[in-house]
Amino acid sequence: MTFDAIRAQIVAFRDARDWDQFHQPKELAMALSIEASELLEHFLWKSTAEVEQRIATRREDIADELADVAVYLIELADKVGVDLPTAIQRKMAKNALKYPVEKAKGSNKKYSEFTEEGAS
Repeated sequence: MTFDAIRAQIVAFRDARDWDQFHQPKELAMALSIEASELLEHFLWKSTAEVEQRIATRREDIADELADVAVYLIELADKVGVDLPTAIQRKMAKNALKYPVEKAKGSNKKYSEFTEEGAS
C-alpha cells in the first residue's frame, strides 16, 4: 500500500464518522503526544532485557501503539498541508549535513558538539 493510499484510508475513516470537526491541529498534536506516551509505557523503567522480553511478548500491542502514533502524525500532516514523505526526505538531507558520517559514526553526540570540537 502506498503512502497516499494509507493517508486516504485514514481520512476516509475520519470523514465517515464526521470527526473532522474534532480533529483540529491542536487536538491532533495532543493526541499524537498521548499515543506516543502510551507507546513509552511499554518501555518505562525497564532494563534492556525487560524491554527485549516486552517486545517479544507484546509485539502486537506495541505495533498498535506505533500505528496510533503514525495515524495521528499522518492526519496532522494532512491537516496542516505538509507532504510528509517530502518533509521526511528534506529533514533527512538536513540531518545528513548536521551528522556527517565521518564525525557521527558510532557517536551519540549532538550535532552542536561536533562544531564545538572543531572550534577547540
